[in-house]
Amino acid sequence: MRLSKISTKTGDTGKSALAKGERLDKHDPFFEVLGDLDELNAWVGHIRSSNDVKDIDKKLESIQQDLFNLGGEISLKGEHSLFDEIRTKELESDIENWNEKLPPLKEFILPGGEEILSRMHIARTVCRRSERKISKLDHSLPHYEKWIPYINRLSDWFFVLARYINSQSDQSETMWNRE
Repeated sequence: MRLSKISTKTGDTGKSALAKGERLDKHDPFFEVLGDLDELNAWVGHIRSSNDVKDIDKKLESIQQDLFNLGGEISLKGEHSLFDEIRTKELESDIENWNEKLPPLKEFILPGGEEILSRMHIARTVCRRSERKISKLDHSLPHYEKWIPYINRLSDWFFVLARYINSQSDQSETMWNRE
């Protein structure tokens, strides 16, 4: 698909089109999901803008590609497979590798810290929102079964990566104080 004209005015009536041209209300659950994935992709770009670790940047760029592929697949209502579920396994591998180097959690962590860590926590929460919205889609759609595991793992990935980067800079984590 090539975008030759950006301002088409076809959405001026409150409807928009999925990839195959089906027009739906802009508040349709499909567009809710696609909007959240777009926002998440923008946050990943924002994280990349403050990241200076080459291998992390490469992983973040791959995630941006994943999010476009996932959004494309959802926009096609799962009729074509664009998203490779091996990516979920790769996220799991990163999580395991980073987690091995971290102390176990004894309490919830307050989101924050350095700016890049705050951005990761925002991306994590947008992942969670995306996951909730995807779960509202028709579960019988082709390929549906691989969408939520990826987004679920991605939110975990951001959480563990934030902890890992924080530990590499010898910063302490601010724990939730129950009192």
